[in-house]
Amino acid sequence: MFAYSRAAGRLSKTMKKKVSEALTPAQRAELESLARLPDDAVDMSDVPEVLDWSSAKRGVFYRPVKQQLTLRLDADVVAWFKAHTKSAKGYQTRINQALREYVQKQAARRVGSQDGSD
Repeated sequence: MFAYSRAAGRLSKTMKKKVSEALTPAQRAELESLARLPDDAVDMSDVPEVLDWSSAKRGVFYRPVKQQLTLRLDADVVAWFKAHTKSAKGYQTRINQALREYVQKQAARRVGSQDGSD
C-alpha cells in the first residue's frame, strides 16, 4: 500500500501504515486479566522449549521509524562501508547501525557522568 507525496519539490513514494483496529471491551478485559496473572499461574506445558536459537532472526517485530534524508559523507567512509558489506544494498543499514551504537554509547556516558561515577 503506497501513496505518492510531493516533498521537497519532487514526487516521493511513501508507504502508508495500516491502522490497527481498536480492541473490543471484551478483548481489553481479557488482556488485562491475563496481565494480572503471576508467571507461575500461566500454563506453559503445551509450549515447546526452544533450546537452539541459531536460526533466530533479530528485528522481525521491531521496526523503528525511518526518516529519509540527504546526508553528505566522505567518499572514503562510504567506500569502506560498501566494501565491508555483503551486498551493496546493505551498506546504509551498516552505517545506521554504527550511528546507533555511537548514540547509545554517548547516552550511557551521559548517564554515567550524571550519576557522579566520573
